[in-house]
Amino acid sequence: MLGDKAYSSRAIRTHLRARGIKAVIPEPADQQGHRRRRGARGGRPVSLDADAYKGRNVIERQYAHLKQWRGLATRYDKYAIIYRAAVVLNAVLAWSKRLSDMP
Repeated sequence: MLGDKAYSSRAIRTHLRARGIKAVIPEPADQQGHRRRRGARGGRPVSLDADAYKGRNVIERQYAHLKQWRGLATRYDKYAIIYRAAVVLNAVLAWSKRLSDMP
C-alpha cells in the first residue's frame, strides 16, 4: 500500500502487516527524532521502497485530470454505463495525447 506520512501510525502498519500487505509509507520527521532520541530502545527504522514511493500520486493526478470534465466531477449522468463511457473516453483521449507528445 502506497501512502503518505499521514498514514504512518503503528495501528495502520500493524493492520497491514497482519494481512500480508507491504506498506510503502515514509516515517515522519518527528517520529524519526523520537526513535533516535530513545537510542537502542527506539527500534529499527521502517523500511521504505523509494522507487515505489515516487509513484504514489499517479492515481491522484489521473483522478484530478478526470475531474476536469464537469460531467465526471459532478456525476450528472443518470446511468452508470454512461458515466463509465465518459471515464473511458477521457482515458483514451489522455492516452492518445501522451502518445502524440512522444518523439
